[in-house]
Amino acid sequence: MTRYILAICMVFLFSESHSQRLSEKAEVTVLTIGPTQQELYSAFGHSGFRVFDPVNGINSFYNYGVFNFNQPNFYINFTRGKLLYKLGVDDYDLYKQYYIRENRSITEQYLNLDQNQKQAVFDFLQENSKPENADYYYNYAFDNCATKIRDVLNESLDHKITYDFAYAKDGYTYRQLMDLYLEQQPWGDLGIDICLGSQIDVKADGNGYMFLPDYVLAAFDKAVIKENGTSKPLVKKTEKLFKGNGKEGFSFPVSPFTLFVVVFFFIGLMTHRSIKYGVRNKWLDILLYGITGILGVLLLLLWFGTDHLSAYNFNLIWAMPLNLVVLFFMFKEGKSPLWKFYYLGYGLLMLMFIVFRELLPQQLHLALVPFVLGLAIRSFYLYFDMRRKERGDRYIL
Repeated sequence: MTRYILAICMVFLFSESHSQRLSEKAEVTVLTIGPTQQELYSAFGHSGFRVFDPVNGINSFYNYGVFNFNQPNFYINFTRGKLLYKLGVDDYDLYKQYYIRENRSITEQYLNLDQNQKQAVFDFLQENSKPENADYYYNYAFDNCATKIRDVLNESLDHKITYDFAYAKDGYTYRQLMDLYLEQQPWGDLGIDICLGSQIDVKADGNGYMFLPDYVLAAFDKAVIKENGTSKPLVKKTEKLFKGNGKEGFSFPVSPFTLFVVVFFFIGLMTHRSIKYGVRNKWLDILLYGITGILGVLLLLLWFGTDHLSAYNFNLIWAMPLNLVVLFFMFKEGKSPLWKFYYLGYGLLMLMFIVFRELLPQQLHLALVPFVLGLAIRSFYLYFDMRRKERGDRYIL
């Protein structure tokens, strides 16, 4: 009886391992998908593995960019920066046709691997695709669908790959690299520049550049595998499967810079009228201090309450959470005259922010300059208006 059970187990194990063995005709490739402007997250492109084995009927696309809206606490986890992505495995042809319909370019790099190396990559992907292993915490710059391609190969091939990082000689920061892909997403670019802190303003090294799919392609193109004193190119063949230029997304008719220039002149006009006619226009101060105060609180929550790359955010200089406190006392009867020094200090801080912004360790969005200048003008007006009331002076124009 024992022999019988062992024989069954051996047959089962043999058939199971045999079904997972790649044939000599198998290919392991890396697919680089071009950007599309339909969504902000798709503006950077995409990467994935393909395993093709005609003998065993395998033609699978391994995609580390899958997430499930129905996962428990999806929106809470998304807000906290703890969104689970996973490795999904599906039919390659379905993905190919989908990306073609999206008019996104497809480039395929055939990896120059021997049979054991192909098997090692395939086994790693198969193990990683199991439900208990498939999930990972997504990170914009350090752990995404592109960096996973690099990491899978490095780990499955025992870190025998050597890269030529000549493409990283530009010395871009992570934010500057993102900016290269956001020319058609000006409002998305503004949102990123406001919400993400100085953690993405460090210079990316060669490995760092590979958080973008195009640089994974460039890195693999010049990489070599070194083993036992010999080396061979990582990629033996590259094919352009489809040439697309991506679909254009919705374009807001007004750019952030244009809108904030209009806001600046509107603030200046209303302040001029306030001085000329002695009308306070309290609603404008409520709007400006309310928006900046609420935004400041949200940025603090992003910094201390989430795992997004939002720490050390210098936008908190102008998006001041204290503005909410000031807003509460702004129209309170019998308020302390000392509040005028807050207006003066905030106005001076805004001017210093504009003048010295290039010296800060965080790249700040150019569109914010006219808005911050408008905040300075209004704050100086509030300071001088309180002084005028204390002295009982009138405006003379």
